[in-house]
Amino acid sequence: MSVSLVLLPLLLLLPLSAAAACRFILADSPRRALLVLTAACELVLAGATWFVEPASFGGELLCLDAMGRLVLSLTCALFFVASLYAVAYLKNEQPGTRRDFYQNLHFSNTPEAVFTSCMLLFLASAVLAAATRHLGLLWVGIETTTVVSAPLIYFHRHKRSLEAAWKYLLICSVGIGLALIGNLLLDISMQSEAGQAVDMSVSALSANDGGVHAGWFKTAFVFLLIGYGAKMGIAPMHTWLPDAHSEAPSLVSALLSGALLNCAFLGVFRAQEVALAVGFAQFSSTLLLVFGFFSMLIATLFIVNLGDFKRMLAYSSVEHMGILFISLGVGLAAGRGGLLHMIGHSLVKAALFLLSGNILARYHTKSCHDVSGMAKALPVTSALWMSGIIAITGTPPFVVFISEFSVLQGLLAKGLFLPAGIFLVLLGIIFVGMITPTLHMCRGAIPHDLKPAGREAPLLVAPSACLIFAALALGLFLPDWLRVALDSAAAQAFQP
Repeated sequence: MSVSLVLLPLLLLLPLSAAAACRFILADSPRRALLVLTAACELVLAGATWFVEPASFGGELLCLDAMGRLVLSLTCALFFVASLYAVAYLKNEQPGTRRDFYQNLHFSNTPEAVFTSCMLLFLASAVLAAATRHLGLLWVGIETTTVVSAPLIYFHRHKRSLEAAWKYLLICSVGIGLALIGNLLLDISMQSEAGQAVDMSVSALSANDGGVHAGWFKTAFVFLLIGYGAKMGIAPMHTWLPDAHSEAPSLVSALLSGALLNCAFLGVFRAQEVALAVGFAQFSSTLLLVFGFFSMLIATLFIVNLGDFKRMLAYSSVEHMGILFISLGVGLAAGRGGLLHMIGHSLVKAALFLLSGNILARYHTKSCHDVSGMAKALPVTSALWMSGIIAITGTPPFVVFISEFSVLQGLLAKGLFLPAGIFLVLLGIIFVGMITPTLHMCRGAIPHDLKPAGREAPLLVAPSACLIFAALALGLFLPDWLRVALDSAAAQAFQP
């Protein structure tokens, strides 16, 4: 049997089978080993797609293009790193461990089997979203990520996590419902005759030669943009994101911010791909720019003087999703930079959320004001945390600086000088708003009730170190194979 024939089925079936197996494994250690082994196998399979072109199934029902390959590889890489962190994290979350802290939160332990199964189901649904060019199946994949990730947010089972999980389910489900309406309206806009069936694959929609109804298509694009934008955390549909990231376990926050948001962005990307092909790029690009800058503005207003470091990271995600919208709206001039920004944000933000778990476990607080002396209490975490904050705020030589500079160049190349100035001002304010509490957290004296930490567990710091190092390496050198992949993906949906 050809390798190309089994790549995509294996990528989907492997995490599904592992998720089912987790419910029958009684001991924790074998279940954690299965989680890591599955994540490693998925990463190897995702890597294989760069060397062997996977066979398509059902036209574009299962079909991996340049953009899908980027999202798939990034998702599998982040999941593997998160699974390594999960081994140490779940060990610390057993009943009786850190009991004083969780008693204050009315903690009740969730069965680890459910948590691990939902993680693997999340991976399978994210793989499905990346490995299809059919808008209907893409919607199914993104909706499934919502359902299976809600129990992950509710892991600690206290009042605030319950509220965050319900808000996440409510807002994202409404958003996905709007995206479904957008798909239906898109079907109507492409029909040359009433009741005619329309192939919802991206290629078929893009090649429509029967005429497109402008009013229906524009309405459909608005629904898709708002629907998937809600899942991305684009303002003003972002309100679920700070609560979910603040209350979810750190490794879940890393997956939500690093992988889930990219899957939602893929929905907007596919819609823009169709809009570009059928002649509505100007309309769609204007909407993307408006929502993108509004998201950056809202994130800026909340980040300044925000006292919760996990919520600060969440609002930073709102900012960076806005930058992705701006890059898509600017067009091909910012194409490579926009997709590079997706990669850079995922790497650094996932690392920062994993590190936030170490800080929370050590200080038992999410307040920036109550955390100080990290350089002595958590020396490795402190160094990585400072590096990550510097990276995510677009400081050279990290990859986020390269990508943000490319987006700025795209704005200037399009003659959008005022938006370019606003872009720079907002980035500057966000830099100050994030670096100020970070300096307080890393410097100063250790609180009197804490002692200098001993050796930090390797599995709690090594994953973040690898992600931050990757962000630094991509900032210093962009491999030719990745450059070609970014250009190929950008050509799909970035307006010339």
